[in-house]
Amino acid sequence: MKTAIVTGGAQGIGRGIVDHMLGEGWRVAALDLDEEALDDLAATYLGQPLLARKCNVGDEASVAGAFEAIDAWQEKAGEDGIDLLASNAGIAQAHSGPIEDLSLADWRKWQDAHLTGGFLMTRSAVPLLRRRRGAIVFTASTRAVQSEPDSEAYAAAKGGLLALTHALAISLGPDIRVNAVLPGWIETGRGRSPLRAAAPIIAISTVTSTRWGASAFPKTSPRRSPFWRAKPPVSSPDSISRSMAA
Repeated sequence: MKTAIVTGGAQGIGRGIVDHMLGEGWRVAALDLDEEALDDLAATYLGQPLLARKCNVGDEASVAGAFEAIDAWQEKAGEDGIDLLASNAGIAQAHSGPIEDLSLADWRKWQDAHLTGGFLMTRSAVPLLRRRRGAIVFTASTRAVQSEPDSEAYAAAKGGLLALTHALAISLGPDIRVNAVLPGWIETGRGRSPLRAAAPIIAISTVTSTRWGASAFPKTSPRRSPFWRAKPPVSSPDSISRSMAA
């Protein structure tokens, strides 16, 4: 059975991905920091092939513990390896305030939640993905390429994810495909915890997909490999999950 790991999987875009994957018959390990949202997710899919676990993706020990639990969950089901890492977790708030008031500690919170989390999850997932020639998809943001005032910490973290994406695509392909999606403002609707539901949504925008690999090398290059096709714009978490799973 196909298996996905989804970070930030208990709410927002991540919850939409989990909903879609389970609906398609996948096994899903959903990692999130929000225990209330995890409990709601687990209750919704009671008896389904779902592992809902608390994990801080920016913490090395927490990620290691999550993968130990995933390995045990897979082994119990007679499964080996995974097909997809959807690295979606991160601080959703894009605005960090004026740069002159931004503390180093707060700057690091954004980098750890998005970029360090993407690195730690990828490092642990690669051996499992190789067993099934799987795929990695990062949730970056349009803020990586077009910014708003006072969003430096978020924009830098998301821009770092794009750089990580194309570096990994070359390093891991063709055995493991690596891509990113760049959401704009997304109305996440259901699947948002009460805490996050209280945060204002400024607008609803679209999502673009970023593709690296085949066009970056001449046809004779030994590293040329078939990566995912770019997808048309979408505006809902369920559609994003389809782009990730294609």
